[in-house]
Amino acid sequence: MKTILITGCSSGYGLETARHFQARGWQVIATMRTPRAELFPLSGRLRVLPLDVTKPESIAAALEAAGPIDVLVNNAGLGLFGAFEATPMATVRDIFETNTFGTMAMTQAVLPQFRRRRSGLVINVTSTVTLAPMPLVAAYTASKTAIEGFTESLALELAAFDVRVKLVEPGYGPGTRFTANGAERMQGLIPEAYAPFAQSVFAALGRPAAVTTEPEVAEAVWRAAGDPAATLRYPAGADALALALARNTAALRQSGV
Repeated sequence: MKTILITGCSSGYGLETARHFQARGWQVIATMRTPRAELFPLSGRLRVLPLDVTKPESIAAALEAAGPIDVLVNNAGLGLFGAFEATPMATVRDIFETNTFGTMAMTQAVLPQFRRRRSGLVINVTSTVTLAPMPLVAAYTASKTAIEGFTESLALELAAFDVRVKLVEPGYGPGTRFTANGAERMQGLIPEAYAPFAQSVFAALGRPAAVTTEPEVAEAVWRAAGDPAATLRYPAGADALALALARNTAALRQSGV
């Protein structure tokens, strides 16, 4: 029985992914800052552990309690909408601490056991803001784009040890708590000068042509975990698939194919 550890399981993609793997017979370690075991059905194959990915001591304690794992899913993340001009650098650093450095710290912490066993998989959950630019999310985009580059490079250096690293790229998920979880952090980030532009952006987000759901992200993580191929990217959601196709088509045109 394989074991998967997933960060950020209190809601959204992490919660659904933990349930998805549990239902398919995996041993699941669902982690979150404040453990809420009631989110899951009782099962001997699922444990809920406390974890704050920004704190080294919390990471060490969670991994010691978890024991050996086969797959790490770095899903924990913070959202941020707002004009960059009005965003305090302290807020930018908070976003990077979780989305970027937290992912890196978790990955670094599990690599010794993966390398020794010559087996293991790290799946980093990013976003389609890395595939196509979107306004009012500059700091958030930067934090996720950093993980894309990190993952690409890391996959090359770990291949010699048979350790794999992959990316899952969800699209726009209005059904998640992305905005609600960051409401306090986002207050005051739309100055009056930006208000008309921001209103047009939010209006467009209110009528998307396609969106991403939590089950679609869970399924993409499932595909990535079970795929023995060296595929790096797994778009999740109809909008993500469309953006990935557009990017690949543009790349082919530029190369003259």
